[in-house]
Amino acid sequence: MKEIELSSLDMKIYTEILENGLEIYFVPYENKKNYYISYATKFGSDILKFDYEGKEYTPPLGIAHYLEHKMFETASGEDPFTFFSESGTGSNAMTSYDNTKYICYGTKKFEENLKYLLNFVNEPYFTDENVEKEKGIIEEEIKMYDDLPDYKMEMKLRNNIYHNNPRKNDIAGTVEEIRKITKEDLYKCYNSFYTPNNMFILIVGNFNMKKAENIIKEELKEKKNNPLPKIYAPQEQDNIVKKEETIYEEIEVPKVGIGVKIPKSSLKMTDIELDLYLNMMTTILFGSSSEFRERVRIDKLLNDIYTEWESTDEYKVFYIFSTTIKPDSLLKKIEEELDNISISEKSFERIKKVWIANEVKIADDINRMQRNVYYDVIFYNKLIPNKIELIRKMNISKLNKLIKTIDFSNRSKLIVLNKNK
Repeated sequence: MKEIELSSLDMKIYTEILENGLEIYFVPYENKKNYYISYATKFGSDILKFDYEGKEYTPPLGIAHYLEHKMFETASGEDPFTFFSESGTGSNAMTSYDNTKYICYGTKKFEENLKYLLNFVNEPYFTDENVEKEKGIIEEEIKMYDDLPDYKMEMKLRNNIYHNNPRKNDIAGTVEEIRKITKEDLYKCYNSFYTPNNMFILIVGNFNMKKAENIIKEELKEKKNNPLPKIYAPQEQDNIVKKEETIYEEIEVPKVGIGVKIPKSSLKMTDIELDLYLNMMTTILFGSSSEFRERVRIDKLLNDIYTEWESTDEYKVFYIFSTTIKPDSLLKKIEEELDNISISEKSFERIKKVWIANEVKIADDINRMQRNVYYDVIFYNKLIPNKIELIRKMNISKLNKLIKTIDFSNRSKLIVLNKNK
C-alpha cells in the first residue's frame, strides 16, 4: 500500500487501487478503541441520463435513493441492520447528489462486520414484489419532508437558482416518479455504477490493516472493472431563474433564504484552493464570531442563521438561511454585506489560526477524520494531505482578488411568511 503522510500532523494514510479499480483508504489509530467503515459508490441523484447497452436511458427521479433502500433486501431474508446491531455495531446508509455510502461503526467484530458489509452491498436482490413494497415507505418519506417548512424553503430556493441542474430536484424524487421504478431500473443503475472502478472503501480507527486488506481482496476478487457509461448532463444557464419570491407556510416565525450562483469558469483556482478561499470569505462575513452576526443580534433581527456552500461541476452556490421576526430588514442587511464586502487582514489571519488548530483537533477524532477523508475522495478524487500547509499559504490579497471576480448580484432571495397571518 502507498503511504501518505499528513503534513504537520503525526499520522499517515495508506491507500491502494486494486486491479479492478477499487480504491482503498486506511487511516489507522492505535490509541482508539473504535472503527468506522464506509463503502461508497460515486453514484447519486445528479445522474439523470446515461447510456445503457448502447442506448440512452433515463431512470425515474430518485432512483439512487431507492436503490440504497433496496440494497438492504437480501435473498436470505436477513436484515443487515439486525446483523450489525447484534454485536452492538451501528450501521446506516445515505444518498446524496453525488454519492451513496453504506457504513458500519463500532468496537467489536471488525473482520466479521467488514465481510458482511462488502457482501450485502455486492449482492443485490431485487424482485417485483420487494420493489413494489418499498414504494409506500418512500412515498411516506417524501411526503414527510414535503411537510417540513425548512425543507420546502430550500427546494424552492434551489428551483429559483437552477434552470435544469439536477440539484433542483429532491434526492428522493417525487411520488409520481418512484411509482415508475421497476427491478429492471434498479439493476440497470446498480450494474452501471456499483462497479469497483466507481467505488471506494474507507476505514478509520483501530483495526488490523493487513487483515482488512486481505478481507477486501478476498471478498471482492470476483468483482470486475466495468467501463463507466456515458453520462448526459443537462445544459445549465449561468443566470438564476428568479430574483425573489415570497411564499406562505404554516410557520410561527418568518424565514429568509438567499442563494448566490457563481460560475466556476470565472474562478481561476484549483478546487481545493477555491474551497478554502470561499469558505474563508463566508466565515469572516457570516461566521459565528463575525461582526455581521453581532450587529444583527444587537438590532434584534436574528433568531438563527445557517450558511452552506454547494459545489457542482460548473457552479459554486452559497446559501444563507435564517429565521427572523423582521425578514425584510434582515434580507436588506445580508444584501448590503454581500454588496460591500470588506475583510480585514486581522480577521483573515485570525480565522487561519482557528482553522489550523481545528485541523489538529480533527486528527484526533475518528468521526471527523473520516468525514474529511471522505470529502476529499468525493469532491477532489484524491487525498489532500497538506491542508495545513495550504491554509498557512493563504493570503488576503488573493482573497480580495477572488472577491472582485464574483458577481454577487447573481442571487435569488426568498421570504417565507405565516400563511395564517
